[in-house]
Amino acid sequence: MNRPKRRPRKNASAMKMVGALLALHRERAGYTQKSLAEHFALSEDQIASIEQGRRLLKMDLAIQLDELLGTHRTFETAVEHMPEVDLLPRFAEEFMDQEQEAIVIEWLETMLVPGLLQTEAYARELFRGRIPPFDEDKIEELVAKRMARQALLHRKHPPIVSFVVAEAALHARLGGKSVQAEQLRHLRECSELPGLTLQVLPLRHTSNAALTGPFIVLETPEHQRLVYTETHRGSHLIADPDSVAILVQKYGMLRAEALNAEHTRELLDRLLGEL
Repeated sequence: MNRPKRRPRKNASAMKMVGALLALHRERAGYTQKSLAEHFALSEDQIASIEQGRRLLKMDLAIQLDELLGTHRTFETAVEHMPEVDLLPRFAEEFMDQEQEAIVIEWLETMLVPGLLQTEAYARELFRGRIPPFDEDKIEELVAKRMARQALLHRKHPPIVSFVVAEAALHARLGGKSVQAEQLRHLRECSELPGLTLQVLPLRHTSNAALTGPFIVLETPEHQRLVYTETHRGSHLIADPDSVAILVQKYGMLRAEALNAEHTRELLDRLLGEL
C-alpha cells in the first residue's frame, strides 16, 4: 500500500485557547459540560477534552456551537484559522480521534507494551530510539501526548478495553532494569482497572495468529468497527467490513490462546519477583 498522505496537525497552544473560549462562552450561556454534551449527543468527556485542549474542535461542531451560544462565528473562524505545526500521518490522527471516542478497544502487541499502558520512562526510551532521532524537547512533547491519551482508561465511564501482549515484550529491558521493573508494576496495577482485561500470549506457543504483527480494533459509538495498523511505511485505518471481520476473528483466537487475566497477573508477579 502507498504511504498515506500527510496533513498538518493543529497547534496545541491554539487548541487550548479555543478550549478556554469554549469554557468561557459555555458558562456565560448557563451550560455545564454535561448539559452541553447532552445537547449535541456527545459525551461529557468529549467536551472536557476540547476545553482542555486535548481534542481538536471540528468545524461542524464549531458552527453548531456558534449558533447555540450566540458567538457570531467565533468558533467557526477560530477553527478555520487554526495555526498548523508538525505533520502527522492522516490515518494516525484519525485513529487518535476515534480512540478517544471508542466504546470498545481491542489491542494486540507483539514486541512492545501498548501505548495506553506505557510508563513515561518506557515511552521516553521508545522515542529516543527513533531514527532519525528526535531532539529532547520533541521527545518530551511526544511523551506528554502519550500520557494524556491514557486518561481515557480512568474516566468515570471508560471504554471496555482488552489487551493481548506477547510475553517477549515483558522481557525486553528497554532503558534498563529499573525501567522494565517500573513498567511491569504499572502493567500489574492497570490489570486491576475496571473494564480492562490484560492477557499475555506466552512464549511457549510454537505458532500463533500474532506472527503477522500488531493491530488495534476500535468500536465506535455507532457500533462501527475499525482496525488500525502501523508499518515502517506509514499507518492505515481499515474500515472495509470483510478485512475488519478477519482481524476481529484473529483477535478472538489470540485471546483464547493467551493466559487468562488471573494467570497474567500471576506471571507479572513472578517476573517482578525475579528482578
